[in-house]
Amino acid sequence: MSAAIVEAPTTFGIVSGRVEDGITRFLGIPYAAAPIGPNRFAAPVPPEPWDGVRAAHAFGPTPPQPPLKGKLGELFPNPVIEGDDWLNLNVWTPGTEAGLRRPVLVWIHGGAFTTGSSAVTAYNGATFARDGVVCVTVNYRLGVDGFGYIPDAPVPANRGLLDQISALEWVRDNIAGFGGDPDDITLAGESAGAMSVLALLSLDRRGLFHKAIVESGSGHIGQTVEDARLVTAAVAAKLGVGLTAEALAGVDIPELIEKQDEVSDEVAVSADPKRFGASTVAACGMSFMPVIDGELIERLPIDAIRDGAGGSVPLMIGTTAEEFRLFVVPTPLVSLPDADFFRARIAAYGAPADLYDRYAETNVEPYVRNMPSGIACAVLTDRMFRIPACRVAEARFDAPAATYVFEFGWRTPTAPNPARVKLGACHSLPLPFAWDTLDNPDSRAFTGPNPPQELATALHWRWAEFTETGSVAQWPAYDAIQRPVMTFHRNNRPGEEIVSDPRGTERELWKDQLTPVDTD
Repeated sequence: MSAAIVEAPTTFGIVSGRVEDGITRFLGIPYAAAPIGPNRFAAPVPPEPWDGVRAAHAFGPTPPQPPLKGKLGELFPNPVIEGDDWLNLNVWTPGTEAGLRRPVLVWIHGGAFTTGSSAVTAYNGATFARDGVVCVTVNYRLGVDGFGYIPDAPVPANRGLLDQISALEWVRDNIAGFGGDPDDITLAGESAGAMSVLALLSLDRRGLFHKAIVESGSGHIGQTVEDARLVTAAVAAKLGVGLTAEALAGVDIPELIEKQDEVSDEVAVSADPKRFGASTVAACGMSFMPVIDGELIERLPIDAIRDGAGGSVPLMIGTTAEEFRLFVVPTPLVSLPDADFFRARIAAYGAPADLYDRYAETNVEPYVRNMPSGIACAVLTDRMFRIPACRVAEARFDAPAATYVFEFGWRTPTAPNPARVKLGACHSLPLPFAWDTLDNPDSRAFTGPNPPQELATALHWRWAEFTETGSVAQWPAYDAIQRPVMTFHRNNRPGEEIVSDPRGTERELWKDQLTPVDTD
């Protein structure tokens, strides 16, 4: 039996979607013109209008990007769809009937600003539409095309962020035709997507979104123009061309991506600020990211948020308990016995070197304490994710809108290394839980064969509840006294639990780091 076809209007033409299990899917809708030719390094421009009905029945092209290598490639299936029109989005809706105004969730994917797309199977918006939310997932330019600094380009920096803003403008102008409420939009993201959400929150773009969910992000991410130039210049040098828009546009995209990936590998290995800049090294291995260009972004998001930007937007922000294990456990570093190597890397990433030894004294988990890499991962989890999340929450103590903080503690048994060291509650692990897509075969390599469905039900419902209401039942807002955090499977114990200041001892070790907020 063939799926029913439903049509919906947009400002550029009519699109048709398919109905499956009561949910209508519109896939691969262009929100901007193909970013090629004169549009290559420019701000996004509207797509050409079309006549008739455009079929939106399959995912559109994905942005050019390198493949994920090694064990990460096995853990994260990443579809590649050829084509130039990769500035597209997808909509899942319970119904398009006139007059419906359902809450909307707009998702920005992660991938270190160099990989990922809205076609990743974990991001199945049907699960949110099933619960009464219109779900939108978006693509944006990545790597050099999206975040490289090109001095003479029409837009020298942050083209990927401008894509995200363009997608949000499309949602504002068109989502009513898909049953959504343009005045009730929640912007959500994970990893680089979460960093994007905080960057956009700091811009105070009123009317584009009204609530925000940040999973494993940081408001401390932002390259200086000088450092961004160093990274992009390194790519140009490998290509044997100058750092100009014309020269880079003249290189075949696969060759550009290959050399971009080589530079990204060098950034991840090198912690030398003289080579790629202090602001690059401070991003703990990322090569491309939003640039403090003085145009779109004038300062780090945390600084703008501290001064009140985005304060009227309710915020849910959280991390996993063991974020950084994803970046170490699948690599040979997991078994490295050299504690001095990890002390030096921690110091290079902008944390006091003595934190390695202080964490070794305070962290009670044997499988963390007994391995140098485990101790380093505990420190860097806090350096890159948990403490920055705390700083965002602290910066909003006096904000008119509430901030809800969470931590994901379930540990996957997956052990992607010869030593059989487990990933634990690592970065990105909440995704198939928050999206309630544990039955997706692509998630099994990451979660293992028997992930707890009750955890997916709970976390997904909390995200849906927040999207619908801007608050969450029996979950107090973060404050300076109790510091309440909703923990999911804390220390692998099933269930939700509100914990006051979890791991407060470690938090105190950072009291003079990462621009703390005065709470006296």
